[in-house]
Amino acid sequence: QVQLVESGGGLVQAGKSLRLSCAASGRFFKINAMAWYRQAPGKQRELVAAITSGGRTDYAGSVQGRFTISRDSAENTMWLQMNSLKPEDTAVYYCLVSYTGWGTGDHDYGGQGTKVTVSS
Repeated sequence: QVQLVESGGGLVQAGKSLRLSCAASGRFFKINAMAWYRQAPGKQRELVAAITSGGRTDYAGSVQGRFTISRDSAENTMWLQMNSLKPEDTAVYYCLVSYTGWGTGDHDYGGQGTKVTVSS
C-alpha cells in the first residue's frame, strides 16, 4: 500500500511561481512512473506532466516550457515547478504514482490533491 502526501498549493498572482511536491511512502517494492494531473472547475481531469523511473518526462502542451517535473527516486518524492503561472492553471493538482507491490503486481494510486489558484 502507498500513502501520498502532496503539498505546495496555494493562491498566487499570474506570472508567479509555485512548487508542488508529492512524497510516497508505505509498503511497496518500487515506484515506477509518477505524474501530476489537474482538474479545473467544470472540466475533465487532464495530465499535466509525467516522469518515468528513468527520468524521461512528458508534458501537456499547455504547460510545456513553463512547468518542470522532477523526482528523487531514492526518496520517492516528486516535484512540479510551475513558473509563469496563468489564471487557466487554476485547478486541483493530483499526484499519481504507478508502483510495484510486494508480490501483488503493478498498481496506480492517486493523492487527495492540492489546490492551486492563480489570480489575474
